[in-house]
Amino acid sequence: MFNIDDIKFGTDGLIPAIACDAFTNEVLMQAYMNKEALEKTIETGEAHYYSRSRKELWHKGETSGNIQKVTSIYSDCDNDCILLKIIQTGAACHTGSYSCFFNNRAQLQYAPNLNAITMEIDAIKNRKAHPVAGSYTNYLFDKGREKICKKIGEEASECIIAAMKSDNVELSNEIADLLYHIFVLMEYQGIDIGYLMQVLEERRSSTRIKNYQSYPNH
Repeated sequence: MFNIDDIKFGTDGLIPAIACDAFTNEVLMQAYMNKEALEKTIETGEAHYYSRSRKELWHKGETSGNIQKVTSIYSDCDNDCILLKIIQTGAACHTGSYSCFFNNRAQLQYAPNLNAITMEIDAIKNRKAHPVAGSYTNYLFDKGREKICKKIGEEASECIIAAMKSDNVELSNEIADLLYHIFVLMEYQGIDIGYLMQVLEERRSSTRIKNYQSYPNH
């Protein structure tokens, strides 16, 4: 059970608060909270911070509409830093970027960016909301469900062909094409990526329970 009295605010009454995407774990921003901001966050389910420059409570997205729905709140091992897992509406950064952390100062090793999936979905949503002449995505939306489903079937077949050829480069590209068309279908049908993640998590939890119950003496 969360006990706000366990949180160690600094001598200035503030604690660093990091917000990360609840689905991808991408770090989106870092701000500060005082006790009131943390209490408001818990009470409303939306992120509230304390503005050190304005010296006042700050409801994230109150003016921009880019609110942060908080799914869970963590503190670190010393209880002197807060981590919020959030569902971000729009951009987290005042520059219009999804994340405040877009200045890549050093790339020491390659690491896959799972946020590429959400960026692809956002691009599809943007095309639907703001059609562009000659856009393939808009062409699919105009043609409708039957055309989109037909393309998914074609891309699935191409994945199988690439796999049978043992060509992993080609297979990777075909999988990317297949995912793109699936994301278009999801948007056409009104299925949010968050709901899909919820379904996957429920399946995983169900599998864990089934596996546990299958053990002897349980």
